Formats: sequence, C-alpha cells, structure tokens
Amino acid sequence: MKTAILVIAQNGYQDVELAGTQNALLAAGFEVTIASKEEGTCAGKFGGTEEALLAMRDVDPLAYDVLAFIGGPSARALADDAEAIILVQSRVDSGKVLGAICVAPTILAAAGVLKGRHATVWDPSASSGQVPKSDDPIRFIEERGAIYSSDSVTVDGMIITANGPDAAEEFGQRLAEKA
Repeated sequence: MKTAILVIAQNGYQDVELAGTQNALLAAGFEVTIASKEEGTCAGKFGGTEEALLAMRDVDPLAYDVLAFIGGPSARALADDAEAIILVQSRVDSGKVLGAICVAPTILAAAGVLKGRHATVWDPSASSGQVPKSDDPIRFIEERGAIYSSDSVTVDGMIITANGPDAAEEFGQRLAEKA
C-alpha cells in the first residue's frame, strides 16, 4: 500500500483542502497520516479537528510515497519554521513527490526548492481585492525564484502545487498519480 503524509498547521489549517486532498488519496488506495508542528489535536479554519499523529520533527521524509503541505491561514507561518524547511529540502533531495496547496507553496519557496520551477499558489486578489505586497503569496514565491502559474494545479517534476480549496481533489489525484 502506498502512503502519504499531509502536514497541517496546528491551528488554522484549511479544512476543505485537507478533506479534498485526503479523500482523493484514500480513493487512490493510499494510507494517509496527518502531521503538524506537534502531535495532537489540530483545529481547522472552519471548525474541523484532526489528530496529528506525528510532529514535523519526527517525520522521516523518505518513509512516504507522498508528502504534502495543506494550506490555511496559519500555514504561511511554516515558511519561517526551521523544521518545515528541513523537511522540504530533505524531501526534494529524495526525488519523491512533494506537494503544497493554497498558501503552503510559500513553504517550498522559503526552502529554496521552487527556484526555476513552475508553481501556483493562492491568489488573494482573486477573492478579496487588493493585497499588501508584503502579504502577497504570488510575489513571495516569485521573489524566491518560482515561475508563477495561474493554473489551479501545477506539476513541475516531482513538485505539485495547487491554488486553493477548489483544486484540492485534483491536487490529491495528481499527487497519487505521480507517486
């Protein structure tokens, strides 16, 4: 059986993105494990809860067929998290599937793994109007060398990115196909 680990924020993960990605992976026959900054209960943006069975520091980046970061309002903070950066860099070095959805591609960009690669990310201006430059995820990934794609899901080698909740199921399907 193939395995996937989905990394979510402890508080403020995006419930719809987690459910869509997880459901697609389960439908493809994957065993799915949830990880977060710490083990324990995680609270979603829309009131859902999930149990993180692993803390990020305990995740073996080579032990899973798929490793993906789920977005949400608190996911952006993981772009400043040393454990998340190490996990991303180790994963890319392994040549295995790595994914990120919504604002989570900023984590990959912060780790330096999107340089020269096509990637998508949540576009806040599409839903909420003008965004301060300092909060713009598109600008964030571009400043770190990514080639921004406006597609809902973008595959570049073994890295798969998606732009938000509406793309979650397709994101999960693409992760499964690539593994």
